[in-house]
Amino acid sequence: MKIKVLLFIAICFIAFISCEQYEPILPKSEEVLDGEVEGLTFAQRAQFLRGDQAFSEVFTSSTGLGPLFVTNSCISCHAGDGKGHPFTTLTRFGQSDNTGNQFLNMGGPQLQNRALPGYQPESLPNGATFSKFTPPAVTGLGFLQYVTDADILAMADPNDTNGDGISGVPHWITLKEFIVPASNAITQNGQYIHRFGKKAAAYDLLDQTVGAYNQDMGITSTFNLIDTYSGLSIDPEVSDNVVRDVVVYLETLKAPIPRDQDDPEVINGKTLFNRINCAACHMPTLSTGYSSIEALSYKEFNPYTDLLLHDMGSGLDDGYTEGNALSSEWRTPPLWGLGLSPSTQGGEYFLLHDGRAKSIEEAILLHGGEAENSKNQFQNLSESERASLIKFLESL
Repeated sequence: MKIKVLLFIAICFIAFISCEQYEPILPKSEEVLDGEVEGLTFAQRAQFLRGDQAFSEVFTSSTGLGPLFVTNSCISCHAGDGKGHPFTTLTRFGQSDNTGNQFLNMGGPQLQNRALPGYQPESLPNGATFSKFTPPAVTGLGFLQYVTDADILAMADPNDTNGDGISGVPHWITLKEFIVPASNAITQNGQYIHRFGKKAAAYDLLDQTVGAYNQDMGITSTFNLIDTYSGLSIDPEVSDNVVRDVVVYLETLKAPIPRDQDDPEVINGKTLFNRINCAACHMPTLSTGYSSIEALSYKEFNPYTDLLLHDMGSGLDDGYTEGNALSSEWRTPPLWGLGLSPSTQGGEYFLLHDGRAKSIEEAILLHGGEAENSKNQFQNLSESERASLIKFLESL
């Protein structure tokens, strides 16, 4: 009997060791974009997890999807919380002057290119200009939300007073009715600084989330009861609690963690990045002001953005305006997490606002306008210097 027991124990031990050898190896935190910021309270982490679940919910006609929509879940556009693929790229339409979107009564500002059975998807109205928007990564957004208006204004240089050819401006827009401005918000002629989205047309993460539910999935909430198909006010299809859980989830996703920072080539690339003045727009270091989430309050972080609008020249001018931004103006996209983009884009790069650039170098060479001088300096670098600069950007 003892022999059988010992034999059984030995078999179990061997099986345990064998299974352990074939367990999947979890990626390191710096190798993935998802995961919560450190220092959350128990209640905040619980809300983060609820938001994570809601972010992954797949909607159907019975749970409010459509009838016109672009996608049926948040995660389908932001797999792994990273950048989207051309398959998930959105189409925004309007006109080339920024006097207000004249196509809002024709389905604007976003094209719902899919529909439930029995309905016809939208098509672009005659005369409308349009732009393609590839979904961005959603990590680290809470840090960006709590950069103060005062700091954003301090980075702005609308008259190019320092003569470097760069004149970033904040995007001032009237607040939507459901938005409560931050206690330290600065106003100008009744308008507030907006900071999220390709053209910085969303004020905060509540604004961004409500817009995504409504415009991407045709889901109404008490914050926006307008049905994208009928144009009429209907009952909310997602609760306030769920919307706020998603907002907290987006607020408390960790910032991308840089890699290989001690690599001499990466260090050299960072020096070159500053030398050719890329850092004038892609500001390396910002700080948050006060946040009720202590993990985000008064923190220094490295997003490589100034949250300002910049004129990027005719090559990136799609003829589409949003809010008060001109058709050639784009908010500086954060560069953190750039090197991890292929992990959520099918193993390839699809960069710039519409995913047209298939490599980091191609994205740089498509810069124009205020970035023309930096682009020219990049072209004048030696082959090895360009490689170092690219390696630095991939390390972020």
